[in-house]
Amino acid sequence: MTTIVEEPRPPFPPFTRDTAAQKVRMAEDGWNNRNPERVALAYTADSQWRNRNEFPKGREQIIEFLTRKWATEHEYRLIKELWAYTDNHIAVRFAYEWHNDKGEWFRSYGNENWEFADNGLMQKRYASINDLAIAESERLFHWPQGRRPDGHPGLAELGL
Repeated sequence: MTTIVEEPRPPFPPFTRDTAAQKVRMAEDGWNNRNPERVALAYTADSQWRNRNEFPKGREQIIEFLTRKWATEHEYRLIKELWAYTDNHIAVRFAYEWHNDKGEWFRSYGNENWEFADNGLMQKRYASINDLAIAESERLFHWPQGRRPDGHPGLAELGL
């Protein structure tokens, strides 16, 4: 039998405004690095997702999902913003920019609802997402691939 490692991931619930915002930024940073195996470690081994019309369950399916996603969403750049929080729940709004294989640019907008286990890993992630076609000249997320620089404006500052 394979043992699944679940390294605790602080900060832990119950969340404060500061620790919830820290969780949001950690998630944004992970997704912007686009490493499916590393991102999946932030979720419980049996994590349940809803992402558009897909329902991955568990780390293996999360890795498969993210691998497919980032193979088609090129130059992916994401900004997440804390919307609300309670003891072990966080609500987030986000936007990300990317282009497809044809070079067509999009800004995808969405909301996520997260539920965390006591060890700080996300056990449920429900995302609703809409895509807006944009011209390359309308892009707002202009940082080198990877982590968004601390000085780059967030969603509210960008009017999104």
